[in-house]
Amino acid sequence: MVTGIAIVGCGFVADKYMWSVPHYPDLKLIGVYDRDATRAATFGAHHGVARYGSLDELLGDARVAIVLNLTNPRSHYDVSKACLQAGKHVYSEKPLAMELDQARDLVSMASARGLWISAAPCTLLGETAQSIWRALREGQLGQVRVAYAELDDGLVHLMPYKKWISDSGAPWPYVDEFEIGCTLEHAGYYLTWLAAFFGPAKSLTAYASVQIPDKVAGTPLAMSSPDFSVACMQFESGVSARLTCSILAPHDRGLTVVGDQAVLNTHDCWQIRSPVTIRRLQQIRRRQFYLPWGRRYRLLSSGMPRSVKQGGIEIDWLRGVADLAYAVRDGRRPRLAPDFCLHVTELALGIHSALRRPGSIPITTRFEPLEPMLWAA
Repeated sequence: MVTGIAIVGCGFVADKYMWSVPHYPDLKLIGVYDRDATRAATFGAHHGVARYGSLDELLGDARVAIVLNLTNPRSHYDVSKACLQAGKHVYSEKPLAMELDQARDLVSMASARGLWISAAPCTLLGETAQSIWRALREGQLGQVRVAYAELDDGLVHLMPYKKWISDSGAPWPYVDEFEIGCTLEHAGYYLTWLAAFFGPAKSLTAYASVQIPDKVAGTPLAMSSPDFSVACMQFESGVSARLTCSILAPHDRGLTVVGDQAVLNTHDCWQIRSPVTIRRLQQIRRRQFYLPWGRRYRLLSSGMPRSVKQGGIEIDWLRGVADLAYAVRDGRRPRLAPDFCLHVTELALGIHSALRRPGSIPITTRFEPLEPMLWAA
């Protein structure tokens, strides 16, 4: 069964989704739309796909079952709402919405209409995350106590970001990126992993700051968003975790999970095949230490071909969309289910809001346990 999909938003990230299109013959890209007609025409011509003249035209196309909402985060709510009202399933870039009440509204609307809404990031469905999850289920670390997650990208405001151009010629939207902030843009990469591994978070304590207010010389930003944030979460399973996001500290996207018997590490959550290492805890006489060498945990294989890399990053951008399509086809919940995406959105928004309200933030959402990928069960 082939599922028709369409893209709304033909900017920088849309080209990345196109890298994975050849890997999914059961997903058919029917067409694309962007409110900037020139951008849509350029994108469509570059990739050889049809473009719609309006959002209404796209939503009226009966061949389209799932809409990929790849617009600016400030447009996520309005576009996703319109898609749901038109009877389309939605896969949205992160976050679901810029306000928690809006995200709740989308999830409620989808449920009332018998539709699914799912959201990026989808790296949880990749080989590294699924392998870590399998190792934890096997008890490879003993009782897990804490996890440390880093999402540091270096001094981005000093990088040549104005030269970053996508395959079809779209510039990296640096003003939008700085205005939205690194927490809403990036925290989901590890929040999805931590929540899937350890269950819903029951408490969150966060701090955030703006260390570089003038990131674009001569261009005032419409929003002040954190370029540094740190959050501590207590999960219902008893595990505590610390997540740090910044566009200041040297590049580090590593994860460390500590158990009573061993410690697990991977170096980059943006690489769906990042190696996983386990170091055992040893005790000799009065000394206790982790072995200086680690044992590679065998990465599980999805059977999918390697995705195209750019800048050293390998992500299968369509894996979440594909899982949503298969869920619709098979009559099951998608793995990145609405209640899960809502919980991740609440956590991300909570950390982001610590710029104005640092401290303890009540968590109100929960989600049903997720299922691992079939090849990782």
